[in-house]
Amino acid sequence: MKKQALLIIDVQQDYFKGGKMELSNPDAAAANTRLILERCRQQGIPVIYIQHAADAAAGFLVAGTPGADIHSSIQPLPGEMIITKHYPNSFRETTLLADLQQAGITHLIITGMMTHVCIDATTRAAKDFGFHCTVIADATATRDLEVDGQKVPATDVQRALIGSLGFYYADIVNTAEYLR
Repeated sequence: MKKQALLIIDVQQDYFKGGKMELSNPDAAAANTRLILERCRQQGIPVIYIQHAADAAAGFLVAGTPGADIHSSIQPLPGEMIITKHYPNSFRETTLLADLQQAGITHLIITGMMTHVCIDATTRAAKDFGFHCTVIADATATRDLEVDGQKVPATDVQRALIGSLGFYYADIVNTAEYLR
């Protein structure tokens, strides 16, 4: 029997304008995450927030700073779970796996930031743990990268990572498709 949960991964202040690690189009990804969040709440699908807490050496999402706060557009309601993590993989050294198993969750709806790090690592781990994953592509965001001295635009990074996840690890849909 299919039992779903929504994972909202690292939608935190430092990824937005003025933050210490600005992403490409984080506001659009957050707005789409908000739409998915509202639908899941309406349907009684459990919502789990993943909040990264880095040490000062990381330079962003540093625990205890405003940049590590969950973005104001998707604030948790009382009773919605918040899991703090310290690594890209949301399962590593957290209670996420045990919490999902205890709740009988079989399917994960995944949104959040950064596509090329935490969305990728968490989705792959979830699949390896036996979960069916659906990534809402336009409810995720990434940034430009540099490889061999050349800039790789965020749109290309996003397309490549989402394409890779869609090959085996997840069903890939956009917000409009999910809400239909």
